[in-house]
Amino acid sequence: MLRNATSLMEIPVFPSIREFAHKPRYVAAGLLALCIDFGLYVALTELLGWHYLASATVAFCAGLATIYLLSIRWIFRKRSVERGAHEFALFAAIGAVGLLLTAIVLYVLTDLLGLDYRLSKIASAALVFLFNFGCRKYFLFRAPAA
Repeated sequence: MLRNATSLMEIPVFPSIREFAHKPRYVAAGLLALCIDFGLYVALTELLGWHYLASATVAFCAGLATIYLLSIRWIFRKRSVERGAHEFALFAAIGAVGLLLTAIVLYVLTDLLGLDYRLSKIASAALVFLFNFGCRKYFLFRAPAA
């Protein structure tokens, strides 16, 4: 039992820069999802006058839906979870943690440090991109254990 726990702890969850060189589809899909997320974020905040955290929530969900569809159809060939409903639930749970990280970073950078909300979003997107990729790859899109 301890042996399995130790081996799980040794598996890198968060990706290295080198790993992204092997995942151009994920990077391309991530950039598309980011464009949708960021564009909607700015549009809701600027054009509709929403609070930036409300805009961030809606925009993040649109980006999440985009990256999920691209992940299952175009990016990852291996799947850890057989049932689609379970896979989506885990994908959404990882996304919820990513949304929480986004909100925290946005609040700290925008409200506490006075950075423009758009620059705060770029910083949060970079952090959450790395977190999401690592978690999705480890929990969802790898070969099932034998």
